[in-house]
Amino acid sequence: MKSKLRASIFVFLGACSFGVLSTIVKTAYAHGFTLSDVTGSQTIIGMCILWLIYFVNKTFKNKSQTNNSKKLALSNKLWLACKVMFAGSFTGLVGVLYYKSVSYLPASIAIILLMQNVWMSFIIEKLFLRKRPSRRQLYAMIIVLIASILAAGVFEDRVYLDIRGIIYGLASALSYSIFMLTSARIGNELEHSYKSALMISGACLLTFIIFPKLFILSDLFSSGILPWGLSLAIFGMVIPPFLYSKSIPKTGLSLAAILGAAELPVAVIASSLVLSERLSVLQILGIILIIFAIALPNINRLKYLDKQ
Repeated sequence: MKSKLRASIFVFLGACSFGVLSTIVKTAYAHGFTLSDVTGSQTIIGMCILWLIYFVNKTFKNKSQTNNSKKLALSNKLWLACKVMFAGSFTGLVGVLYYKSVSYLPASIAIILLMQNVWMSFIIEKLFLRKRPSRRQLYAMIIVLIASILAAGVFEDRVYLDIRGIIYGLASALSYSIFMLTSARIGNELEHSYKSALMISGACLLTFIIFPKLFILSDLFSSGILPWGLSLAIFGMVIPPFLYSKSIPKTGLSLAAILGAAELPVAVIASSLVLSERLSVLQILGIILIIFAIALPNINRLKYLDKQ
């Protein structure tokens, strides 16, 4: 029980880590930095940190683990690495689209659009995996759609929703759904820190393709973007993967999905405290309904928490 409780806390903290990203990006924009600045610095720094973690881990791991890695290296490792990098490129696309959405919309609205990946994932599973959603999952999708209208402040005269921000936000949600689908099925036989480093390398490569004139490494220190890039890399590309990889096998995916809903209230609270973004009663109600919708398909699993 103690082990499961500890793992649950780690998943919760990982979700909270994701939740602060939109506020950091919005603050960086306020300091004059651009989309290419924040995405480029995040992926470059994140890639460097994760490769450093991999090489440190490789240095200190025991002999049996080293032998397993050698056996894996005898297979078609290069092709597998390319597939993992391709899967990781979608997380880079999520960052570009999500941060672009943040430039047009309040941070609290952008995170709500990103969380539309909940119902998008169900549709993708139905279309490509022939997996039918349960009745509760269908109810959850309907609740998410209705709650999103409330949470987005459509009925509030003071809230201006730029259609460009909505499109980018929904596109980021779709990219996130595809990323979850591919990353869960590709490269699971690889050592975790190596897979994580490869995926972020794919994200970094895609970022350079989208922004071919991206600054060079020296600009990280001269432009002043380093604090923002480091914060985004740590909270978006280092802490969550580390905590999730260690904890989700113990909590299970269903409970992890419930705990992952912490990302939304953290993002909203952070944007309210740091950016002074005001929320109406209807928006708060919508946020509560979204959290409930995420929990609804998995709520029966909570009954077994003390037994597992």
